[in-house]
Amino acid sequence: MPKLVEIHALKKTFHHMGKELPVLRGIDLELDEREVVAIVGPSGAGKSTFLHILGTLDLPTTGTVKIAGVDITKLSSGELADLRNQRIGFVFQFHHLLPEFNALENVMMPGMIGGRPRKELEKRAEELLAEVGLGNRATHRPGELSGGEQQRVALARALLMNPKLLLADEPTGNLDSGTSKSIHDLFFEINERHGTTIVIVTHNNELAQSMPRIVTLKDGMLHSDERKERRPRPEVASAPA
Repeated sequence: MPKLVEIHALKKTFHHMGKELPVLRGIDLELDEREVVAIVGPSGAGKSTFLHILGTLDLPTTGTVKIAGVDITKLSSGELADLRNQRIGFVFQFHHLLPEFNALENVMMPGMIGGRPRKELEKRAEELLAEVGLGNRATHRPGELSGGEQQRVALARALLMNPKLLLADEPTGNLDSGTSKSIHDLFFEINERHGTTIVIVTHNNELAQSMPRIVTLKDGMLHSDERKERRPRPEVASAPA
């Protein structure tokens, strides 16, 4: 399987009150296309920092990060913004939906930023909302949606530009167990339908154990990298939570 992500000797150090705070201490990792990977570890292990660097929201202090063969450390800020917009989708614990826009408009937002034609974006957004079980909620604003529905909108938005890489940071952290399960299953469905490589940072052990690959970070280093036989794809809940 082709490599989508290649990380070598990744280090990240922050400076605070005149002191150096090493957060990532030299990580080597490769991710294949179409993989589904959980990133786990105790608080302070560097998981979110790692995800932010992988998503080009931050840059490493030293080391290289290649996405689809492109070394992000050699790109300008404008080139990084284009890469994020076109190749990377994000889902966060807090949905970050714009309250003044409805679900359809929120899903369309990355394409509007990228200058895509509105009609093209509307069609794509409608298809994605239907795919995540919200075809009948397109005109509802975030305040009119449940937490699970808002996360489904965020997931549809992350897929709008058909990214190669989908990054999720504690995507079910604010959801009840039943809703979390439906979102878990939806990630697998997206991976199967779109061939998207998915990386999820999570403290949810049930979600992590359902992943075919679990990467554990500890003290800013790669502690373990466990690959399991891929489980059969779970059924996606027909009704949104």
